[in-house]
Amino acid sequence: MTNVLVYGDTMRSPELRHEVPVPVPDPFLYAELDGARHVFVGALEVSRIRELGSVEVTPYEDIGWDGLIAQGVHREDLFLPLVANACRRLGIRSAVVPRSFPLALADHLRGEGVELTPDRELFARRRRVKTPVELEGIRRAQRACERAMDAARELLREARPNGAGLTVDGRPLTSETLRRRISEVFTEHDVLADEFIVSHGAQSAVGHEMGSGPIAAGEPIVIDLWPRDRATACHADMTRTYVVGEPPAELVDYQRLCLEALERAVRAIRPGVPGRDVYVDTCELFESYGYRTQLSKQPGEVLDEGFFHGLGHGVGLEVHEEPGLGIASRDPLVAGDVVTIEPGLYRPGFGGCRLEDLVLVTEDGAENLTAYPYDLTP
Repeated sequence: MTNVLVYGDTMRSPELRHEVPVPVPDPFLYAELDGARHVFVGALEVSRIRELGSVEVTPYEDIGWDGLIAQGVHREDLFLPLVANACRRLGIRSAVVPRSFPLALADHLRGEGVELTPDRELFARRRRVKTPVELEGIRRAQRACERAMDAARELLREARPNGAGLTVDGRPLTSETLRRRISEVFTEHDVLADEFIVSHGAQSAVGHEMGSGPIAAGEPIVIDLWPRDRATACHADMTRTYVVGEPPAELVDYQRLCLEALERAVRAIRPGVPGRDVYVDTCELFESYGYRTQLSKQPGEVLDEGFFHGLGHGVGLEVHEEPGLGIASRDPLVAGDVVTIEPGLYRPGFGGCRLEDLVLVTEDGAENLTAYPYDLTP
């Protein structure tokens, strides 16, 4: 059986949070030897992790902490001999590690004779099938997305034209105004979001442009939200596109095709289907209406119009994780995956439309976790 080492904190390491599902801000060691699960951690966290009942917990004092302090080892370097001591205690001479394993620690352990092998696929496979707790966190984050989108739509419905822009209660309606209201709703629903997209006009055709400035009538407004559930650290991800006033005919066409692509993709989702196959079907749909996609672009060509990104990605402890639904995504979907479906169409200088739902792959198909209208009119 393969031995495993993960070193980090559960606030930033999804590999570690999956194994030790409590928030721990300071780095510690997780190890597996012959299937047995071990944690080596500071005294502050011993009791909380022991309460999980799923790992054997050893305090740092049992692997030489006090002696290293007496030797004058710098506090920032203590983890090097401590982890080496833990490996000696367990008899670990080789292990697989995540690609994010700290370089300084890898160098030190290899110098101590421990063979380390980064293994992206092993850790991705562990996290793809969501646990019941993780899935519940994703559902909570998705409901928070929907309530935040409600609040954004309410502001858009209240907006009135005033010269070149829109106003609400006599004040300019801006990306920042919408972002503040969305953030308030996230706080009310106990989810976190460092960033999210509220772009408009030409900004909405520029990938992950977060958006800024006054919003005008008749231009596309793309709102893309990916909050993280505080209790489980699991994300949701959802996008809608709106227009205040009369939508341009071009945007209406974008929205119609994006909705058709989304609905086709959800119907195609099931275990065993490669993510690339679902993506290719969307590209073929868009190309049949004359829009450019990555499927037929020339080698080396950089697309900035049409459909120039992937169709979706896994969501969980990271907002972008395995599996992918793109041109290079050949891994088959498995029951328990949670993926986004996010077709989009764009034109530089004009803007774009993107619709995004969150989908759970089930044993016989897919469950759409998103329950929200697609209308361009807020």
